[in-house]
Amino acid sequence: MIDKQTFASYLSLSLQIRQITMDSIVKKIRVEVNSSLFLKDPFSSELGILIVQEGARLIQELGMEHFTFKKLGAQIGSTEAAIYRYFENKHKLLLYLSAWYWAWLEHNLVFGTANQTNPQDRLTLAIKLLVEGPIYTENEYLDPKILQNLVINESIKGFLTKEVDLEHESGIFSQVYKFGDRVTSIISEINPNYCFPKTLVFTILESSLLQNFNSQHLPGMLDAGPDSSNRFQFFYQLVTKAIQ
Repeated sequence: MIDKQTFASYLSLSLQIRQITMDSIVKKIRVEVNSSLFLKDPFSSELGILIVQEGARLIQELGMEHFTFKKLGAQIGSTEAAIYRYFENKHKLLLYLSAWYWAWLEHNLVFGTANQTNPQDRLTLAIKLLVEGPIYTENEYLDPKILQNLVINESIKGFLTKEVDLEHESGIFSQVYKFGDRVTSIISEINPNYCFPKTLVFTILESSLLQNFNSQHLPGMLDAGPDSSNRFQFFYQLVTKAIQ
């Protein structure tokens, strides 16, 4: 008969193996985004992959105001004309990278809650993803950490435009909607009588991005400071008290 200590060791090892297996599976996932965001699928060629990988890094480094396809072309040893065959402009590239991030976060939520039957536990993970970013931080196609920083610092510039209504109609923002809808369904499962689950989710989504930005650049606007665990506690209390 196996003693408790040995059983606990076996269980711990089994969980570690399961996590390693899950990490290796998620690492190889290439998420799909709305085809309206690109003229040619960037993952259809080595040049396209370079465009999105180095484009994400360069936008994060320079900011959208100073980022250009000319600078990107110089970085990857290509021409502006070649980049324009994949993306209509740098605005569409930003929207593509933002959509990729939200689709990646949705995968994190799906895989991270696969064995969780308690909706409270699933809600806790969802809030952590919103505040602290992805739990799976490695991917063979795009770096989730770079995308997270890009979304925090630049993504709001992608939809505060005159073209946002047309872009919305074309389904460009479907990835962030799908992620938000998954979190909304968890809240509705916990409290079916709560009237504003979607409004609450997207309020937290937008506010968590802004607070992440403020923690890096305008810390005087926060009580929590740069520690993400403090921001998590703030949003967790906000959500759980609202839906009680």
